[in-house]
Amino acid sequence: MIDFKEKANLIWEVADLLRGDYKQSDYGKVILPLTVLRRLDCVLQPTKAEVLALLPKVADKPDKTKDLILNKIAGHNFHNRSQYDFAKLVAEPDKIAANLRNYINGFSSSAREIIEYFNFDDQIERMDDPKADILFQVVKKFSEIDLSDMDSMDMGYTFEELIRRFAEQSNETAGEHFTPREVIKLMVNLLFISDSETLTKEGIVKTLYDPACGTGGMLSIGEQHLRSFNKKAKLEVFGQEINPESYAICKSDMLIKGQTVSNIKFGNTFTVDGLEDEKFDYMLSNPPFGVDWKKAQKIIKAEHENKGHSGRFGAGLPRINDGSFLFLQHMISKMKSDGTRIAVVFNGSPLFSGSAGSGESNIRQWIIENDWLEAIIAMPDQLFYNTGISTYVWIVNNKKEKQRKGKIQLINATGTKDDELIVEGKLEVNRFYERMTKSLGNKRKKIIENGEEKGIGFITKLYGDFEENEFSKIYPNDYFGYWRATIEQPIKDEKGKIETNSKKEPKPDSKLRDYENIPFLKLDADKKLVPETIEEYFKREVSPHLAEAWVDDSKTKIGYEINFTKYFYEFKPLRSLDDIKAEIFALETSSLELEKKVLD
Repeated sequence: MIDFKEKANLIWEVADLLRGDYKQSDYGKVILPLTVLRRLDCVLQPTKAEVLALLPKVADKPDKTKDLILNKIAGHNFHNRSQYDFAKLVAEPDKIAANLRNYINGFSSSAREIIEYFNFDDQIERMDDPKADILFQVVKKFSEIDLSDMDSMDMGYTFEELIRRFAEQSNETAGEHFTPREVIKLMVNLLFISDSETLTKEGIVKTLYDPACGTGGMLSIGEQHLRSFNKKAKLEVFGQEINPESYAICKSDMLIKGQTVSNIKFGNTFTVDGLEDEKFDYMLSNPPFGVDWKKAQKIIKAEHENKGHSGRFGAGLPRINDGSFLFLQHMISKMKSDGTRIAVVFNGSPLFSGSAGSGESNIRQWIIENDWLEAIIAMPDQLFYNTGISTYVWIVNNKKEKQRKGKIQLINATGTKDDELIVEGKLEVNRFYERMTKSLGNKRKKIIENGEEKGIGFITKLYGDFEENEFSKIYPNDYFGYWRATIEQPIKDEKGKIETNSKKEPKPDSKLRDYENIPFLKLDADKKLVPETIEEYFKREVSPHLAEAWVDDSKTKIGYEINFTKYFYEFKPLRSLDDIKAEIFALETSSLELEKKVLD
C-alpha cells in the first residue's frame, strides 16, 4: 500500500502558496478540486495521445457516439479531448487561466459535471487576479505530484486525510468525521458473511447503498470485498451525499472505477431522497454522530404526520439534536421484501436515549418487535479521526436465519477486558485492537487484521459462530422491553383519612407519584428468563413498602432500551486490606532502595 500520508503531505504543501491570499478554512476550495483534476489527469495519461490522434476522425459524429468511441480509446467511462494536460499547462505560464479552463472543458460531460460541484472557476479567477498571481505556481506544484501509482483505496485515504485537516482548520464538529478503512472492512465482513455461498455464484449481481456516502469509502471497500472472492460478481453501488466536495470526490472515484456515476445523488437524504422507491440488497453507512436535523425539521415532521408507516419516519422522530435514527428508518424503508442486510455505525445514544413513549424508544420498539435487529457490536474507542467516542455497529436484517429469529446478539469488542488481562499478566496483546505508534487526530487505536485470532477476523468469527461466551451474549427480543408503570399513592387529610372521588376511588397525590421500569422478562429460580407481569412485580417489589399504593394502568407505557455495559458487567470483589498493605509496603521498600542507590 502506498504511504497515503506522504502523498497527502505533498499535496498539503501547496497550502504554503495560498497563505496570505486565502484563509486556512478556504484552502480546500483550491486543493480538493485540483487533487481530483490531477488524479484524472494521471489516470488518462497513458492513452491521452491516442484520444487526441483519433479526435479529428470522429469530429463529424454526434456527441454521444463521439463520447462512446473516445471513452473506449481512453479505457475509461470518460476522456479528455483538450490538447492540454498538466505538463502542457505549465509550459505556457502567461496563458495558464485560459488554458486551464480549456483543459477542464475538454472533459467528457460525466467528468466535467463532477468538477462543476467544486465551483472551481471562481478560484481560477481569484488565483489569476494580479493581486494574488498564484495560479501558475499552484498548478505547477500539482504537476509535480505523481498520483498514477495510487489505487482507489490509497486515493480514498489521501482525500480523507486532506478533508480531515481542512475540518480541523474550520473547527468542524466531532460528528463530521470519516470512517477508517479497517472499520469499513469489519462492517463489510459482517454484512456479507451470511451470504458468502450465494455471492460466489457466477454472474451474481447485487446492490449496495450508503445514504451518507461521503467520499465513497464504504461503497469502494464493499465492491473490493465482493470481487476478492468472486471476480465475476457485480456489485452496483448507490449513494447520496450532502457535501458538494465529498460528493464530487465520490463521483470521481466511481467514474475511474467504471461504476454508473448517476447512481450517486447530491443533496440532503431526508429532504430530497435522490433514490426514492429504490430497494437494495445491502446497505452500509456511518452517518454523522449527534448532528441535529433542525434545517429539515419541517419536511421530516410533515412526512411523519401525513404518511405514517407508508413514509420513511412512521415509527417515530428522535430528539432534534441527533438524527441517527432518521438515517436508520430511511435505510429500513429501502429493504427488499425478500431480504436486505444493513450495517450502520452509531454512537451510544441510539442504544438507550429517550424514556418509554419517546421517539427513540418507539423506534427501538418498532425495530425489535419486527425482529429486524440481529446484532450490535461494541467497538474500541479512539478509532475515528475527529472523535474519540465509543461506537457501535448495528446489524439489521429483515430475513434472519432460523437460529437467529427472535434473538439479538451483543458482542463486546471494546478490548477493555483484554486490557485488564494484560495488566494481570494473563495476556500479551489485545485481541481487538492495537495502539498506533503515531495518532491521526483523535485516532489512537486500529482494529487489527490477523486471521481469526485477532481483530477483524476474530470479531467476524464471534458474530458468525452465534454462540455465547465472554465476548458474546444472546438474548430474546423481549429481554430489552419494559413497562414504565406509574405508581400512585392516595391523598390523605390531616387525620390520615384517604380522600376519594365521586366513584369512591382514592384520589392520587401527585407529590407522591413515582415510576417503575418493569422488565418484560425476569430470571426464575433456575436462572432462566421467563415472562414477568406488572401485577407480580408490583406485589413483590412495591406492595411490601407502600401498602396503600396502586398502578395507574392508563398511564403505563412500553419502552425498549439496550444497556450494553450492564450485560457484560462482571462483579469484582474489593481487594483485601492485607493485599493493599503488602503492596504499599513493597512500594515503600522499592522507593527506599532506589533512594539509597541515588545517595550512594
